[in-house]
Amino acid sequence: MIQRSRRLLAALGLVALTSVSVTACGGTDNSTAKSGSSSGFDLSKVKKDDAAASLLPADLKSKGTLTVGTDTTYPPNEYIADDGKTIIGMDIDLIKAVGKKLGVQMEPKTAAFETIIPSIGSNFDLAISSFTINAERMKVVDFVSYYNAGTVWAVKKGGKVNPDDACGKKVAVQTGTIQDTDDLPAKNQACTAAGKPAIDIQKYDSQGDATTAVVTGKADAMLADLPVVVDAITTSNGELEQAGKMYDAAPYGIALPKGKGKLADAVLGAVKSLMDDGSYDKILKKWKADAGALKTPEINPSGG
Repeated sequence: MIQRSRRLLAALGLVALTSVSVTACGGTDNSTAKSGSSSGFDLSKVKKDDAAASLLPADLKSKGTLTVGTDTTYPPNEYIADDGKTIIGMDIDLIKAVGKKLGVQMEPKTAAFETIIPSIGSNFDLAISSFTINAERMKVVDFVSYYNAGTVWAVKKGGKVNPDDACGKKVAVQTGTIQDTDDLPAKNQACTAAGKPAIDIQKYDSQGDATTAVVTGKADAMLADLPVVVDAITTSNGELEQAGKMYDAAPYGIALPKGKGKLADAVLGAVKSLMDDGSYDKILKKWKADAGALKTPEINPSGG
C-alpha cells in the first residue's frame, strides 16, 4: 500500500482532469483546522545556492516569481493563517526556502487538491501539497522527495481503539486521502471477512472536520498522516491522544512539470543545500514534524 494521503489519483484520472480549471479555494471550510503556529519561517539567513540556481531553466529564472499550487486545508503542512488569507505551513516554509536557494520567489496559490497536478506547467510552475510519491503520479509529473510520512491514528483522551482491529468502531477520515481510499477499506474488508462488525467510516471534506468529530465524540478515532495527527493532538488542549504506532511510511514530493530541463536537478540541489545548512531541520522542528525528516532527497525515487 502506498501511504499518503491526499487523494491518490490514478493516471487516467489525472489526465481527465487536465481541463478542470483551478478554483480559488480548496472547497472546504478550514475554520476548524487551526495549527499551533501562525507565522512563516525566518528566511533571512537562507542563502542562495549558486550551483543549484544555475540549473534553473531560463524561462523560470526570468520570471523571478514562481507560482506554487497547494491545497490549504491540511494543517500543519499547508493551511490558511488566522488572518484568513496568509498561506502558511511546513510545506510552505520549505518551498519558500527552496526559492531562496534558487534565487526566485515562491508564491503559493490555493487550489482544490485534485486540480493541482493536472495544472502544473500551466496554472502552476510547481506544487507542494503533501503529495505521496507513487508510480501513477510519476507518469504525469516529476517529483523531488523531501519528507517521509506514515499513517497515525488518534482517539479522544482515554479512548480505546486498536488500529489493527477497529471493527465496529466509528472512524473519521478526510475524503479522498489514501487512508480513505485504500487503508480503511482494506481494514474493513478484514473485519467482515472475519465475521466481525464493519467499521463505521465517517468521511469529511476537511481534516479539521474529521478531527472535530473525534473531539466531540461523534467518532471513536481518526487517521491521517503523521504531521497532521501530531498537530491535531498538540492543538487539542489534551482532548486527543495517539493510538498505536505509525505505519506505511512513504515520501512526500515537490511536484514539477515532467521533463522540464534541469528543473528537478535544481530543486534537488536546493533541498540538499537546505539540509546541509540546517535550515531543513529547523523548519521541521518548528512544525513539530522532525520525526519524518528525510536523510537523502531523490528525483522520482523508485520506492514511490
